[in-house]
Amino acid sequence: MIEARFRITRGTFILDVDLQMPSQGITALYGPSGSGKTTLLRAMAGLDRLTDGYLKVGEALWQNAHYFLPPHLRDVGYVFQETTLFPHLTVRKNLEYGFKRVPVNERRISFDQAVDLFDLEALLHRSPRHLSGGERQRVAIARAVLTSPRLLLMDEPLAALDLKRKREIFPFFEQMNETLEIPVLYVSHDPNEVARLADYMILLNAGRLQASGEIRDMLTRIDLPLAHDHDAGTIIEARVSAYDPRYHLAELEFIGGIFTVARQALPLGKKVRVRVLARDVSLTLERQSDTSILNIFPAIVEARSDAEHGQTMVHLNAGGASLLARLTQKSVEALGLSPGKKVYAQIKSVALLE
Repeated sequence: MIEARFRITRGTFILDVDLQMPSQGITALYGPSGSGKTTLLRAMAGLDRLTDGYLKVGEALWQNAHYFLPPHLRDVGYVFQETTLFPHLTVRKNLEYGFKRVPVNERRISFDQAVDLFDLEALLHRSPRHLSGGERQRVAIARAVLTSPRLLLMDEPLAALDLKRKREIFPFFEQMNETLEIPVLYVSHDPNEVARLADYMILLNAGRLQASGEIRDMLTRIDLPLAHDHDAGTIIEARVSAYDPRYHLAELEFIGGIFTVARQALPLGKKVRVRVLARDVSLTLERQSDTSILNIFPAIVEARSDAEHGQTMVHLNAGGASLLARLTQKSVEALGLSPGKKVYAQIKSVALLE
């Protein structure tokens, strides 16, 4: 695990956190503006020297009350929203800048491996000013990776990109996550981005740790604000099990059954993530047959939380998969929904995260 404890005062703002995150995968650092996300990243990078702080990355102690490892000696990579590439150097020279500063016996990632991973071969001789925003960010991430970091910090790296460019770069994050054993702490304000990429989540609010845990659990905890957002929903891991070319429908097998989604052909066996929004889930006490809804699953009510304006959030267990349903309070009372109640979840829309 990575362990961090910091207390930082900036005027009237105080960041006071004691947290742990996995030493692998992508951990999303999430929270409203001003909650302390960037302040925490700077502290972990050692950019702000603090007397009251503790940081241990795996077995390596980087900081405590009596010891402070300076930033240039921390095995950390830092990727900003702005790519900060050297405009007078080619892509190759930008990549080599960090790579050549790592002693040969400490390099855990080869130059060619990073180039292949981020598909940069065709860009090596180009200038950064002749790259698209997505290409520049791929180069910036590859440059950080080539320093062989023990921890990779990313402060809203995709915020400047439009949705199309984000979708182009998402697969590179997934490949990096699968190929390289580098823990990533990833700051983002975009819930769709977090749902697409993150394995774990740390939720900050007003400088305090509000909660942390697996991304699937965090998004469906009705005691947290995430489950009450307009776009509240859940993430479900699935696998492509079949494709019907007549109707252009793909079948995605998950722990609770099979989703049927309108898609072009996908490779059989491919692992995918789907997102089901709470507003797209309705409940019935009996399974409906005369309906256009294809995705209907038996479920059990686990919890409910009444919200404002007559709305209620219901947490469901569908064969081991968590679902959220946003219903009117009137509907909840009419159906007699309480923990343990058996229902059928009708899912009007399933979004394949890509």
